[in-house]
Amino acid sequence: MRDHLRAGIAVYNEGRYHAAHDAWEDYWLVLGSGDDERFLHGLIQFTAVVHHATRENWSGAEGLAESAGEYLADLPDPYRGVALADVRALLAETAADPRFAGRVEPPVLTHEGEALDYDALDFEATAVAAGVLAEADGYDENVVDTAVDYARDELGGEGGERFVGMLFSFVRERDQRPVVYQRLRDHVQRERQKDDDVRGLFD
Repeated sequence: MRDHLRAGIAVYNEGRYHAAHDAWEDYWLVLGSGDDERFLHGLIQFTAVVHHATRENWSGAEGLAESAGEYLADLPDPYRGVALADVRALLAETAADPRFAGRVEPPVLTHEGEALDYDALDFEATAVAAGVLAEADGYDENVVDTAVDYARDELGGEGGERFVGMLFSFVRERDQRPVVYQRLRDHVQRERQKDDDVRGLFD
C-alpha cells in the first residue's frame, strides 16, 4: 500500500488531480471493509472534488465533498502517515459552499511529514506513477509495464540499470516525457526481439 499511496500523493501534488486516483484505485478495489478501504475511498473522492473544482463543476464537488468527509471523519490523523486535517477542512467547507474549493489553493498532501513530488519516490512508487502517467497521457501502458519488468530484472542483478534510469526519467522529466517514452519503447522492442531470438534457438 505504501508504494501506491506515495505514488498517488506525488501525482496529486504535481497537479494531476484526476490521474492521482489511479494510483490508489486498483489497491482500493481489492480491500474489504475497514479503515484502509475508507481511507483510500475518501482520498479518491477528495481528489475528485479538487478536480471538479478546477473545472467549476460545483454540483459534482459538493456531493463528493460530503461523502469523502464521511469516509475520512473517524480516522486518526495522521492515518498511514498522511495528514488529514487540511483535507477534512477543505471537504467540510466545500460541502457547505461548493464554490469554496475553487477559491482556494488545494491542500498539499504529505506523507510522514513530507510533501511528496516525483523526485521523492523510490523505484516501486515510481513504477506505480509511471503506469498512472502512461494511462493518463495516452502512452502504451503495455510498453511501460514491460519496461518495469525489465527494470526489476536489472535491480535483481541481471544487467545494468538502463530501464531503471529511463523509468525515473519518464516520471520525473515532465517536459521530456514524450522523448523518454520513445526511447523506452525502442529499448523494450529491442529486448523483446532478443528474448524472441533466444527462445527460437531452442524450438
